Parts: sequence; C-alpha cells; structure tokens
Amino acid sequence: MSEDAIEKVIGRFGRYQTWILFLLFVGRLPAEFELSNVVFLLPKTDYKCLDDGVQNATNYCPCQNPEFDTSTIVSSVTSDFQLICNRKALSSLTQSMLQVGIAAGSLFYGHISDRFGRKIAVVLALLCNCIFSTLSTFSSQLWMVIVCRFLSGTALGGTMLCCFVIIIELSGKEFRAQSMAIIESAFIAAYLLLPIIAYNVREWRHLQLSTSTAWFVVVVYYWLIPESPRWLITVGRKKEAVAVLTKIAKRNNRPTEMIEAVVDQIEAESISKDSQQRGGSYTDLFKTPKIRVYSIITPFIWAVCAFTFFGINQYIGRLGGNLYLNVFLSAVCLAPSPVLLVIASLYLRRKVTMIACFTITAVALLVFLIVPKGMESVILGFAIIGQIGAFSAFVLVYLFTTEIFPTVIRNSAMGLCSVFGRIGGIAAPFVVNIGIEWVSILIFSVLALLAAISCCLLPETKNTILFNSIEQAETAHNVDKCESKSKSTHI
Repeated sequence: MSEDAIEKVIGRFGRYQTWILFLLFVGRLPAEFELSNVVFLLPKTDYKCLDDGVQNATNYCPCQNPEFDTSTIVSSVTSDFQLICNRKALSSLTQSMLQVGIAAGSLFYGHISDRFGRKIAVVLALLCNCIFSTLSTFSSQLWMVIVCRFLSGTALGGTMLCCFVIIIELSGKEFRAQSMAIIESAFIAAYLLLPIIAYNVREWRHLQLSTSTAWFVVVVYYWLIPESPRWLITVGRKKEAVAVLTKIAKRNNRPTEMIEAVVDQIEAESISKDSQQRGGSYTDLFKTPKIRVYSIITPFIWAVCAFTFFGINQYIGRLGGNLYLNVFLSAVCLAPSPVLLVIASLYLRRKVTMIACFTITAVALLVFLIVPKGMESVILGFAIIGQIGAFSAFVLVYLFTTEIFPTVIRNSAMGLCSVFGRIGGIAAPFVVNIGIEWVSILIFSVLALLAAISCCLLPETKNTILFNSIEQAETAHNVDKCESKSKSTHI
C-alpha cells in the first residue's frame, strides 16, 4: 500500500493537473466572495432616529424612521431592510442562512458526486453559485434575500467540497499538501480582492453583481474538466477510467502502454466483490468500526473549525477603525497560511499540525480577556492570530478528512463533515451577538481546545495512499496500530 498505482501512471502533478487546478481556482472565486462578503452585506451600521421626540438620538430603539450612516457603506441589507432594534435577530438569521445552505448543499452534492461523478457535481455547483448570487441582487423583500443566500449556500457547499476532492484524487500522494494549499488559496485571493472591490462598489446589490456575473463562463468547464479516474474505477467504469488516464498521461508526456493493466490491478485489489459496494452512501459511514469512529470525531472537528473561523471573521468586522482596512489587513495576514501549511504538512504529522492550529487559536482568543479595551491595535493583532490558526485548521481538515476516508464514501464523508461545519458556522454569529464579550471568547477558546484533544483519536495519514474501498481503510488502519504496538514493545 506504499505505492499509488495511479500516481505512477499520470505522475504526481504534471501539466494537466496544473491546468485543472487553475480552472478550479478561478471558478471558485465567486463562492469565496460569497463566503466572505457578510461584513459588507450585513454590517453593524449606525443610524440617527428621526422619530418625533427622540431628537436625532444615535442607535435609539425603538425607531420607525432611522437615517443610516452612509459614509462607509452607501447601502447594505442592514439599511435597506432596517435590521435594527427588534429586527436585529433577522440580521443573524440572514447571515446564518448561508451556512444552512452550505450544510444542505454538502449533503446534496456529496451524494451527487459519489453516485453520479465528481465532474457533474463540480460544474453544477460552480454554475448554481453564480446564478443564485446574481438573483439575490433583484430581491425586493428580506425573505427573498434569505432564500437566495440559502440557495447560494447550497452551491457554495458543493463547490468547496467537490472541487477539493477532485483535485486531490488527481494528485499524487506527495503533492496532496501543495494541491490543498493552492486550491484553498482561492479564498485568500477573494478575501484580498473583496475589500478593494467593496471600497469602490459601496452598494450591496452592485457588489453582488460585481463578484458573480462574470463567472457564468464556468459552464464550459463541463468539457474541460475530466472525471476522476479513481471514482470511475470504484464504480466499475473501467473503459472510461482507462480513457481518462490515457489522456492525462499523454498530456504529461508519460507512457500509456500499461494503463489498462494497471486499472485491472487496482480494480482487483481495491474493489469489493459485493456489487452493492460499487456506490457508497451515508449509511456506509457507520457500518464498520474504524470508519464509524472517524465519522463521529471528524464532524465535531469540522464544526469547531467553522465555528471559530467565522466567529472571529465576524468579530473583526465589528472592531473599531476602518472596516475596509481591517478586512484587508486580515486577508494579508492570512496569505502566508497556505505556504506554512505546506511546510508543516511536509515536515510534520497531520495530527501535530491540527493540534497546533487549534491551540494557537485558543490561546490567541484567551488573550482578549486580559488586553485593555483601548488597545485596538493589539486586539486586532490577536484576533488575526486567532483567525490564522482557525483558517489553517479549516484548510488542513479538508486534506486530513480526504485521506482518512476511502474513495467509495469520500464525498459522502466530506458532506457529512461539512454539515457539522455549517452547524458551527450557523452558531457563530449568535455567540458573537451574545452581548457579553468574555463569555463569547471563552466559548470559542474551550471548543478549540476540545477539538485539539479530539485530533489525537484520529489515524495519522501523512504519506499514505488514497484508499479506494472501505475494506482497505479498515485493514490499513488496523495494520498501522499493530505496527505501532510492535515497535513500542521492541523499544
């Protein structure tokens, strides 16, 4: 199990994989804009109350005739639909509906991907994200905005999940960390560009159009992106797998004579004799002992990743100072994270890196409890450090989960985990809005520490091949444990 036969055929990462990675990087940008733009769509906006007898009081409640401050943002969902006073909870609901949609989309597209193929799931998710983001700009009622954010979220869930899985399945085991860093750098690119675009486009409807409409070109991806050969083999479509592998090998200037024999060998070694196992499902995540344990632990870790990252992201948007500058500085500070993750993935174990990321997040947040309120620069600095830790954990957990679960149920597992991640994302704005800062910070910190401890219960996956069947994963992880016990006894 130390050699990956597909990697030997197409190479660990050649010109063809580079081209596919570029397409996915560009195609994901609208989804990444949608993931980050909440600080500009639903900002905390000051207003003067123009009701009789109030005398232009600032942020007074209740208020029927508010005049919103337009010096920073000309129009937002907050101001257009007056999400203040007794309607403030609707702001948290509107924020969270994106996460609800991502949860639903992760399940839907995870199932589509495992049943009908990686390619159709990727193209459908990318296209739907553009459609629903554009439709939101025509909303005349708040419920329309909420529905569009939910539908955008479903596509966003599929985009984040399926793009990552298909590029990992096309990469060799020695290049998976680099692939992870590059594909997730799309978020950094969007996060850097967003405050620049928002600074020049200060009406939320125009901002949505600016970050979504041009990407309808992704429809041509159906003819540009290949199906995953690993998935084709697991579902018994051997001829198509051979054709795809031959095409990739030719593009990478590699020999093609032995491809059919290699596919026969992979099919014989990794695919269950039971024809019902050709297509995985969510129930398969809980049928066998090792996979069942992983299917319980990894969703919790995903939930904490999303909970801490989106919580800190929204908290930065509430800090004093220039909103656009704060977001841009946050993005600049996040930019080195993918490079650092690659270095850590090459020289450290996956679990050690995950534990370190969660610990950094927890400690950085705890500092908030002792920093004086007037030290805004210091507070912003530690908020960014916590965000770097949470973002790094969020990126790495995609790779970690991909390596733990076999091909036949990989997207289903990722879908389940992503659902729990979205539960964390849904909870984040409500915890931020508790109103007692030290309580919010303590909740984020404690959960980050619990996630670090939970990582200890998962198997180490560095330098392992991607398993195709459930049997392979169960056997390999059992062997790893036996070898570890043997080494300990010998020592």
